[in-house]
Amino acid sequence: MGSMRNKLKSYAKEAIIFCVVMLVVANGLSWYRSQDLNLEQLQYTHYTLLQNQSYELPEQKPVIVHFWATWCPACKIEASSIEKLAKDYEVITIAVKSGTDQEIAKFMSANGYSYKVVNDFEGRLSQEFKIGAYPTTFIYDKNQNLLFSEVGYSSYIGLWLRMAWATF
Repeated sequence: MGSMRNKLKSYAKEAIIFCVVMLVVANGLSWYRSQDLNLEQLQYTHYTLLQNQSYELPEQKPVIVHFWATWCPACKIEASSIEKLAKDYEVITIAVKSGTDQEIAKFMSANGYSYKVVNDFEGRLSQEFKIGAYPTTFIYDKNQNLLFSEVGYSSYIGLWLRMAWATF
């Protein structure tokens, strides 16, 4: 009985160490990949969403600008987190080179997503923001100053905590 308990403790310890190491590596990789991003103040306050809908960012509110693609596996995993965040916070998503408005709308509908989407059909916006990998997420404060940038998958809790920080 004691031997089994020691083995379980050993496995638990190894699992915790592995998770901590992976967390450090993932955050380090994200930081490294975010060095080339456009880190300037958010210049865009007006967006054209799918189906030519016009959208203006409200003043004095923090915002998430999230770049993704329908063909990106990590983006698909993160999409449910973006959906949850969009219920409580200002979120603009930009679908990069993901097809026509109708194709993106079909993807959204098939997966039950309702967040705001800009179709970056030719990748012009992603070039302006200097996006090199997907997903990439920017979080701006109420004055459109960049607070956080994240390249790669981000958990719901990680994004939520950053947005909570941005609201102060």
